[in-house]
Amino acid sequence: MSHLPVIVGFGGISPAGRSAFHYGFRRLIFDQLPVAEQQRTLQNLAVLTNRLRFTGEHWLDAAGMVTDPVALLATERQRLLDGTLIRKLEDTLFSPAALPMHTAVALDAADGSGTQRFSLATRRLPTVLPANWRLLSNDGKTCTVEVTGALEVMVKDSFASPVNSAGQLPTGFAPETLYPARSHPRGLQMALYGASDALFSLGLDWDTLQQRVAPDQVAVYAGSSMNQLDYDGYGGLLKARLLGRKITSKQLPLGFGDMPAGFLNAYMLGNVGNTGTNLGACASFLYNLHQALHDIRRGHVRIAIVGASEAPITPDIIEAFANMGALADDAGLLELDRALGLGSPDHRRACRPFGNNIGFTLAESAQFFVLFDDALALELGATVYGAVNDVFVNADGYKKSIASPGVGNYLTFAKAAAATRALLGSESLQQRSFVQAHGTGTPQNRTTESAIFADVARHFGIRDWPITATKAYLGHSIACAGGDQLAMTLGVWAHGVIPGILTTRELADDVTRDNLDFLLAHREVDPQQLDAALLNSKGFGGNNASASIVSPTVTRRLLARKHGAEALRHWQQRNEAVQRTAADYEARTQREPIAPLYRYDHEVRGGNDLHFDGDRLSLRGYAQPVALDLPNPYPDMV
Repeated sequence: MSHLPVIVGFGGISPAGRSAFHYGFRRLIFDQLPVAEQQRTLQNLAVLTNRLRFTGEHWLDAAGMVTDPVALLATERQRLLDGTLIRKLEDTLFSPAALPMHTAVALDAADGSGTQRFSLATRRLPTVLPANWRLLSNDGKTCTVEVTGALEVMVKDSFASPVNSAGQLPTGFAPETLYPARSHPRGLQMALYGASDALFSLGLDWDTLQQRVAPDQVAVYAGSSMNQLDYDGYGGLLKARLLGRKITSKQLPLGFGDMPAGFLNAYMLGNVGNTGTNLGACASFLYNLHQALHDIRRGHVRIAIVGASEAPITPDIIEAFANMGALADDAGLLELDRALGLGSPDHRRACRPFGNNIGFTLAESAQFFVLFDDALALELGATVYGAVNDVFVNADGYKKSIASPGVGNYLTFAKAAAATRALLGSESLQQRSFVQAHGTGTPQNRTTESAIFADVARHFGIRDWPITATKAYLGHSIACAGGDQLAMTLGVWAHGVIPGILTTRELADDVTRDNLDFLLAHREVDPQQLDAALLNSKGFGGNNASASIVSPTVTRRLLARKHGAEALRHWQQRNEAVQRTAADYEARTQREPIAPLYRYDHEVRGGNDLHFDGDRLSLRGYAQPVALDLPNPYPDMV
């Protein structure tokens, strides 16, 4: 018997805000929301970014002064909205106008003598003196050096970034202030916050939940495609000595690409089950979803937490992508809008999927999803947000350029469409599905991806297939891009609006349009009549993945077919308590910043906490044992 992976909780942090309960999604369609929903969204942003908080007695503003929340939100409305989504680079992480660098300089004696002298602190004296240096004196504190010929030095310098657009987390959100961060790289701070948001949104207590399944039936698949490249991770590891500083004991271990999963296991979940990450560049999230899907489907695990956390907005990464010609820079944006006569680049519209564009826009994001097998979801009354039908991964084959698209995405996307048809039928695929495009905002993507969509649509008899692209709002968060797509897809089913590609005013001439309907405006839909979404990811190196995700309505219908109407009725009764608990958490997020679940040095276990009993292995603190009476997977070879 196969098991359906049901999405029962999700959360995260992106340029749109918090993901749980669709707050981030609501920022995308803010102008379409009723006034009450707009106020809720603004309040959530204000609390998230430390503009507003409730002490239990009074509402306080950012300065700690008692305030009227309604008046504050009216005053701060535009500021809160402007501090989200893609926008001009802010100087909270670094100053884009003065990126640090060193310039090599050779200093010669001004008097033409060919020698020069200088003094420096003894502790700053190089361990190995250059060949043209001679030590004249040293009293233990200060030394005098004579140099024959040129003195080669590195002078501190700076340069202005040519790229000044990015999908940054909301202005004022500071994850390092919410828990004892201890020099954690930003990507790990975001991972703890995003995964906690997902866990708290469940409406089920994690410690209680762990007692319902065996310890090895929980899996965590989460990572970062680019590792942790800020100074507290590999970025500092690689340049500390060149900056005259020491490498710390944390920069190497905390820089690993699988460390988001490691942090969740060790400091949040106490997970002893399956773990790791599958790195596939920009398709990494869907690679991890693929792993979780197959583990749950085959019954290997019952709970899987899937996610990614990427914090790539650093000077080095921006410069590297810019030197590849991959990013939308200020000069290019001005050229695109030359006819409009703009005096400055339109940073908000830096990413223009399927329009006239020049490059993608970097973004930071952390997205996490909790999956149960269908039986466990019903048993515990978990909220059903949708289900993962299938995920496909294919490489490109031989390539001329490692960064150029190939044939692999034809395979993944065609199979995702075929899997949707196999589960729901042709009519559902043809008339009640939509596409979340990779939609990077590059000339190469707009031609290749639109051609793939058109070919698949033609083959499966689809006409006017709705196409949207989340990166128009959030930018490209690399490993987390598929997580951004999935979070926003769940929002479509909750609110009945497919966000349009608003940054693209008209399609480029080289975009294939046959049988496709690129949504350049928001599209209202009936969530009950929108059965499935196809998510598409393409990554550097020929990494491709496409997923078929089915709606909560369809998921409940599938559960009823398998388990019966009576089981669904009991699930609904249990879900009422789950919904109340989740609503309590949501109410808290409207009043105060939520600290992530962080358990340092908590319930650490060793060999003495294990107990063998026949074909079972018990672990202290877990109610269910690990089964050791494993079946032979190769019975035909015995």
